[in-house]
Amino acid sequence: MNRKAGTVVLIFLLAGMLLISGCIQNEKTETPVNTKSPEAGKGDENMDIQNIKVSSSAFAANGSIPGKYTCDGANINPPLEFEGIPEEAESLVFIVDDPDAPMKTFTHWIVWNIEPVAKIEEDTIPGVEGVNDFRKIGYGGPCPPSGTHRFFFRVYALDRQLELKAGAGRKDLENEMIGHIIAEGELMGKYSKK
Repeated sequence: MNRKAGTVVLIFLLAGMLLISGCIQNEKTETPVNTKSPEAGKGDENMDIQNIKVSSSAFAANGSIPGKYTCDGANINPPLEFEGIPEEAESLVFIVDDPDAPMKTFTHWIVWNIEPVAKIEEDTIPGVEGVNDFRKIGYGGPCPPSGTHRFFFRVYALDRQLELKAGAGRKDLENEMIGHIIAEGELMGKYSKK
C-alpha cells in the first residue's frame, strides 16, 4: 500500500513538473516582440547605427524650452541643428514626443522625407507631416497639463525616402522606418505649463 501510494505521488509530481515546464515554455513563446518601434530597425544588418548630435540655438540640452515654442506662446517649432548626418543618408525623420504625459507617450510632431540638411529653421515645414496626438497635422508645442515634462526632439537618418502619404500616424511612420535607420540622435528640453 505504501509503495503504491508512493508511486502515485511520484506520478503526480512528474505530471506537475511537466505541466509547469509547459506553462513556462508557452509563456516564453507568447511574449510579444515590439517590432513597431524605430529601435526595431536596429537588426543585425544595422549594427553600426551612427550618432547624430542634435542642438538648438533656442535652448540647451536638458534646459527649459522657451514659451514661444509651446502652446502658451506662438506654438511654432524651434530651430534645430544636426551634426554627423551620414553622407549616404537619403532622408531624415523627425519625431517630437513627451514620455511624461499621463496616459502614454504623447506625440507632438512627426515629419519625414526631410532633405539631409544641417539645420531646420524655426516655424517651418521641412518635410511631409503626419498627425500628432492633438489629432492635427503639423507641430503641436509642449503643453503639459501639470508639472515639468521632458520633450524629446529625435532625428533619424534613413537610407531611403519613405512612400508614406501626408497625414499618416506615428505607427505607420515607424513601420516604414524599420530596417532603414542608419543614424539617430536626440535633444531633450523641459517645459512647465504657465
